[in-house]
Amino acid sequence: MATKSTISGLFGRSPIRPLQQHMAIVTEAAKQVVDLFEALCASQWKEADTIVDKISSLESEADEVKNELRAHLPKSLFMPMDRRDILEILDLQDNIADIAQSIGGITRERRMEVPPSLAKPLMTLIRRCVDACKHCDKTINELDELLATGFRGRESDMVHTMVEELNKIESDTDLMGTDLARSLFAIEDELSPVSVMLWYQLIQMIGGLADNAERVGNRLRLLTAR
Repeated sequence: MATKSTISGLFGRSPIRPLQQHMAIVTEAAKQVVDLFEALCASQWKEADTIVDKISSLESEADEVKNELRAHLPKSLFMPMDRRDILEILDLQDNIADIAQSIGGITRERRMEVPPSLAKPLMTLIRRCVDACKHCDKTINELDELLATGFRGRESDMVHTMVEELNKIESDTDLMGTDLARSLFAIEDELSPVSVMLWYQLIQMIGGLADNAERVGNRLRLLTAR
């Protein structure tokens, strides 16, 4: 868990540091979703429960950093970035951890068994969505340099390129999610109506990991366009 002394130390250097720390935590929560579904594909229920607990712990840790950042962020910052921009990016990042926790909760409550025909495309989708979160984490870590250059110059161009790659990754996940949903509906007669509904919901939620990562990147791009 993040300690108050650690957070205070981060604020002592820059209010951007907690934002980057928060993104690192939510990315770790997203990465656990890969391990979770690998365990579910192998019907390893105890391992799955352990991973769900880890996701919940990471979500709580992200909340702690989020709440401390909100409570201690100055009303005005002497830098080319508005307080509202930081809080908006923070909320978008936090959605990633919340979604990961919700995915874990559904799989635990329902004991979701992965249909064999969906296992491979499902894992491909999850890994690509987590790729988006990892790429978003790298982009957020460029925020210090962006601030130092006033959101201009070579650093701005590099961030634009990184965001374009993030958009491409998210577009990949959209196509994968659509194909996976079609595969789900192709076997819906083999599943209970509730299972079909829950799997469709999970596919949408998994895609939400990439959606929110993309939104963070797009927010950074808007900052450089001002």
